[in-house]
Amino acid sequence: MIKKDQVKYRPVYHFTPEKNWMNDPNGLVYYKGEYHLFFQHHPFGTKWGPMHWGHAVSTDLVHWRELGIALAPDELGAVFSGSAVVDWQDTTGFFTGGEGLVAIFTHADTYPGSDRPRQRQSLAYSTDCGRTWVKYSGNPVLADEQISDFRDPKVFWHSESDRWIMALAAGSEIRFYSSGNLKEWQFESAFAGSDADRCGVWECPDLFPLQDGGEEKWVLIVSIGDSPEYGSRTLYYTGTFNGHRFEPAESARWLDEGRDNYAGVTWSDCTDGRRIYIGWMSNWRYANETPTEGWRSAMTLPRELTLQNGILHQKPVKELANLRGRRQQFRETVLQPESPITLSCGGSAEIIAEFKLLTAREFGFRFRTSKDTETLVGYHVPREELIIDRTASSGAPFHDFYPSIDRVSMPPVQSTVKIHLFLDSCSIEVFGNGGKLAMTHLLFPDGSHYEAELYSVGGEIIVKRLDCFELAASIEM
Repeated sequence: MIKKDQVKYRPVYHFTPEKNWMNDPNGLVYYKGEYHLFFQHHPFGTKWGPMHWGHAVSTDLVHWRELGIALAPDELGAVFSGSAVVDWQDTTGFFTGGEGLVAIFTHADTYPGSDRPRQRQSLAYSTDCGRTWVKYSGNPVLADEQISDFRDPKVFWHSESDRWIMALAAGSEIRFYSSGNLKEWQFESAFAGSDADRCGVWECPDLFPLQDGGEEKWVLIVSIGDSPEYGSRTLYYTGTFNGHRFEPAESARWLDEGRDNYAGVTWSDCTDGRRIYIGWMSNWRYANETPTEGWRSAMTLPRELTLQNGILHQKPVKELANLRGRRQQFRETVLQPESPITLSCGGSAEIIAEFKLLTAREFGFRFRTSKDTETLVGYHVPREELIIDRTASSGAPFHDFYPSIDRVSMPPVQSTVKIHLFLDSCSIEVFGNGGKLAMTHLLFPDGSHYEAELYSVGGEIIVKRLDCFELAASIEM
């Protein structure tokens, strides 16, 4: 476990570095019983700076042990985002016929005599389960002088073509390259989406197959650095990939309807068949200004991704159930406006709820830490919308973009609405109707003791089921 001082807003069960700055998850790979989480890290300051790869490992995706710096800047520049794979067949020749981990990342500096950014792709390898790394002497392995934003390689083995495939962010498009040895790369194609999707620089791609009703479909994830309305946000496409080209079958959809889930990617080489995702829980509009001390930024919960009728569903990983403590439960209870239900969940909780619609025009949860601060997670029945209102979540908002009311369409299913939420010291993650939609938001309340209630407005609803679990710490405080 990570030993950390108890600091205001420090998450109880989300991963965060012991100290200083963190952003994008990098190099997600499962190998010899360990989930590796590398991350963009400035080990000497609490704001974005010279990027390193920090490193943590877990055997269950819940309890994390932070290790030392994996990759540091060198003569080729800072170490930006990238991915990691297991080279099972020693295609690189790094492992003398054996196997090992290879990291593929972006070296970032500027062109000589200029302030123009230069971004090139490089390799490092590890023969000791990721504890130490050797950078390849032939770095960089891929460059393009015509493109300044040329970064964040996500690499996977494509068995159908017997080659490595790289998805790479290049300005406002994703480029695909292939290689037999991770060292020499051939351009295959580019994908740019629609004009509406290109509302900011694209970053942190991921490409992977999922089953959808017995049919294989490919999912392409793309993060947008600064969209006009939402700041940093992530979208996805579903379609086909033949080893050369990605063809979308549908228009892009937002992966998360909240403000604070960005740069997320998935683990490679998982042996249980799951596709597991994690994101950086922040937004570039205010990431450097969040009101924490000594550390900055956390990751989202790890989520299992599935496809249903072309729509990505997200479900918090099953291992999180091991954190459940004291439970408060309700069954077939009528909720009336004049009699809200008090929930004794504290500031680190999981709530699983199912509601039958009756006459209420709105219902949901209020989380308070003082008489002046409140976070609302509600459902507006006439508009069929799930709402998160954090306009009063913080006593003194630290940035103009932080106070927000976000709404997303979520029609009931047979007059039933399901809400699954996770509350932590500085965040709330809400999953609606079986994970068909997700909303992730940072919270920075005045106090540490939460008072929570279930409310209704304008009529009654039936609480068919509600389980409220206090969650134990996954991080040693």
